[in-house]
Amino acid sequence: MSTSATNRGATTAGVQIHQSRRLPDFLHSVNLKYVKLGYHYLITHLLTLCLVPLMAVIIIEACRMNPEDIHQLWLHLQYNLVSVITCSAFLVFGSTAYIMTRPRSVYLVDYSCYRPPSDLEVQFDRFIEHSRLTGDFDESALEFQRKILERSGLGEETYVPEAMHDIPPRPSMATARQEAEQVMFGALDNLFRNTGIKAKDIGILVVNCSLFNPTPSLSAMIVNKYKLRGNIRSYNLGGMGCSAGVIAIDLAKDLLQVHRNTYAVVVSTENITQNWYFGNKKSMLIPNCLFRMGGSAVLLSNKSKDRRRAKYKLVHVVRTHRGADDKAFKCVYQEQDDVGKTGVSLSKDLMAIAGGALKTNITTLGPLVLPISEQLLFFATLVSKKLFNAKVKPYIPDFKFAFDHFCIHAGGRAVIDELEKNLQLLPAHVEPSRMTLHRFGNTSSSSIWYELAYTEAKGRMRKGNRVWQIAFGSGFKCNSAVWEALRKVNPSPNSPWEDCIHRYPVEVAAA
Repeated sequence: MSTSATNRGATTAGVQIHQSRRLPDFLHSVNLKYVKLGYHYLITHLLTLCLVPLMAVIIIEACRMNPEDIHQLWLHLQYNLVSVITCSAFLVFGSTAYIMTRPRSVYLVDYSCYRPPSDLEVQFDRFIEHSRLTGDFDESALEFQRKILERSGLGEETYVPEAMHDIPPRPSMATARQEAEQVMFGALDNLFRNTGIKAKDIGILVVNCSLFNPTPSLSAMIVNKYKLRGNIRSYNLGGMGCSAGVIAIDLAKDLLQVHRNTYAVVVSTENITQNWYFGNKKSMLIPNCLFRMGGSAVLLSNKSKDRRRAKYKLVHVVRTHRGADDKAFKCVYQEQDDVGKTGVSLSKDLMAIAGGALKTNITTLGPLVLPISEQLLFFATLVSKKLFNAKVKPYIPDFKFAFDHFCIHAGGRAVIDELEKNLQLLPAHVEPSRMTLHRFGNTSSSSIWYELAYTEAKGRMRKGNRVWQIAFGSGFKCNSAVWEALRKVNPSPNSPWEDCIHRYPVEVAAA
């Protein structure tokens, strides 16, 4: 036998031995997966499994009763009018109290995400060359921005406003207003066209934009543009970061509990024009590389008749604020650098602080959404650790049992990676977030709506599916919103993914 044949035989044998060693590990992981799945179904349907034998026993005993016994029981109930009237009164009173005090359902009728025109796209090379021509950045700052762009997860088709395409850029109040109008009115025009809603039917308006807060406010600009009614409840939220979209939804939800039979419109955006950083401090250059132009408009309703045409029902909103901690408060901070140029600084502790905020948020959210099987496992681990001082790892609940789709704020590649790892998600679960970051960049508080639109465009949203929107923002905040699909949801006309969804998902270069 030749030496090469011997080597091939040895190599084949080595591969077979290696595979034979790996096979038990694979089978073990598969078995554990199905054991956990079986445990989950057992605990979930435990009540049903216990009630079925009990009902069977009751039916069998009822069949064994004599007709005379059944007749005597009927007469006893028939003539005991006091008990019947008392029970009926309690039933009527309880039902009335429940109907009057229960929270009103909040429905998401439809939403729209703004898609800027293609002439506002910015490629990496053009971004760097444009930055060089402005003369504001030294070579170190330019190289730093190039590295951030290459590792960011952004693609070559994201958008920056028109004023930032000019040389020199024109970051004025007028051009910032122009960007705000273009984004907000573009999203609202499409929303009104798709839903057929009239301006006079809108009773509540909530607008959030963190860094651009002119006078009159952005909400007043919308009232003026669409001639909304004079008694509208309008609110303008500023300085609340990338999680302000969920905060705005929460505010609208609370207002819809008070004001009957009305619509609420929530507009979420951020302004790039007046908040571009023209200095060389590296922690303040990162937002230039990540933040891009975008916005969303959401139509909510508390009218029961809108359930038939609505896409989703709001199930939960959970908000977490870590602002009492100084490090958390300053981890995303707008300030001036040493030469007086204004920008937003991102702390190196950002991911650790975000992880702590996430932990606090899911501790509150978990009991509301997780099945009893996951809650029991978490409780058992906690008891064994606290009472018996057992050296066991903290049990991380499997949120895949609670949610079908995840919309993680596309704040950056590191944010998505961290949540994918900590929540033990699969690549398919974070696909909407990664692809939104690639196609549109970080559009701040509106990014979770571009992600939801991606899921719809892929045809993955089924009736009864639950969606978890989770976002982080300055302050520091972590906020969650949970929605339930009321039907098979198809993308609305003029979806931001309408002409490009067939190209996704795409392969994103390794960091």
